[in-house]
Amino acid sequence: MSLAPQELENSASKYAAEAIRLDSQGSRGMAIQSYQRAIEALVKLVQIYPDYKLNKVYMERANAYQNRIKALQMSHGLEDDRPAPIESKAEPVNGNGKGSAPASHKSANVETLKADFDDLVMKDKPKVSWDEVIGLDDAKRAIRESIVYPMKRPDLFPLGWPRGILLYGPPGCGKTLLAAAAAAEIDGYFINVDAASMMSKWLGEAEKNISKLFTMARKLNESEGVPVLLFIDEIDSLLGQRNSEVGGEVRVKNQFLTEMDGINGKSKESQLYVIGATNKPWSLEAGFLRRFQKRIYVTLPDGASRTNLFNQYTRPLNTEGSLKIEELAKIADGYSASDIKDICQSVQLRVVNELFESGKAMEANANPRPVSTTDFREILKVRKPSVSVDMIRAYMRWSDQFKAL
Repeated sequence: MSLAPQELENSASKYAAEAIRLDSQGSRGMAIQSYQRAIEALVKLVQIYPDYKLNKVYMERANAYQNRIKALQMSHGLEDDRPAPIESKAEPVNGNGKGSAPASHKSANVETLKADFDDLVMKDKPKVSWDEVIGLDDAKRAIRESIVYPMKRPDLFPLGWPRGILLYGPPGCGKTLLAAAAAAEIDGYFINVDAASMMSKWLGEAEKNISKLFTMARKLNESEGVPVLLFIDEIDSLLGQRNSEVGGEVRVKNQFLTEMDGINGKSKESQLYVIGATNKPWSLEAGFLRRFQKRIYVTLPDGASRTNLFNQYTRPLNTEGSLKIEELAKIADGYSASDIKDICQSVQLRVVNELFESGKAMEANANPRPVSTTDFREILKVRKPSVSVDMIRAYMRWSDQFKAL
């Protein structure tokens, strides 16, 4: 592969970092030039790989830099000396470097461009019970075997236990909730990371963030002596197969591989887990699958689960006594848990909208009419499942090959 994309990545990274540093110091003219050079490198990268997956991210970042250039120029009275559109090859923009904007305005803009690592990570001790995870009995059992039981009785596991778990299946079926419930039961930290956001820290930053992420998880586990669940959503963004990879993606994968091998090779007493979630398991490279000893299919809710979900989401609503939850559960076959919540919310909006359109919403003690089975039927006519039959078949085929409960 040509080194040009890697060189452009590195150039853009260098110029962007330099621009932000100069911007924060008030050196506006020099900052403008560095921002513009970063934009040029990004545009060239997009032109070399027009179908590349991260092009959207690159262009968003380039637009952010261009907006910052405009803000700097306007604060200098240079409104007419604007950069060329990003779609074309832009020439460097020169400024005189004099004057300074208010400190608060400058800080806000610069901080927006930094996209700090802390913004990508949510660390918490969740308060989620297993009762909130409706259905998914196989998935619950597999996670308890891997995480909960070893925490309570590590002496029963002389061969150790899995530390890498992959949750895969249709969107909106409870993968995040499963991981959070496991963390809550063992009173552990739940570190939630969106891999797509992590990858948007492009240009040499993504692999650094992977290292920071695992270092933070290890420190929490070792210093506080509590279990840590590192939950990485959309993990295919990190570990997916690519037809053509820019150098940064290769480095990210290698860094992740090194970190996972480090966790799996640690003492059998370690209580640090990595739970990856994906809606597209078939896009994962086969070499990474063995790092996830448990591969759990998080399925669409079955009939009993759909009944429980409808009961849960209609409980706060004013419903007719004749509302037939079991009938709704049958009609909603093929809908995800998230779909069912959206359906109940749509029914709520339906009756509230009627109240406002009647002109009585602001009257004292005015409330929507009771929700009926007919309301649900009408919504279901126009709201189709978010998961297609073809997608379910694809999950089943992949499960036949790679599932590991």
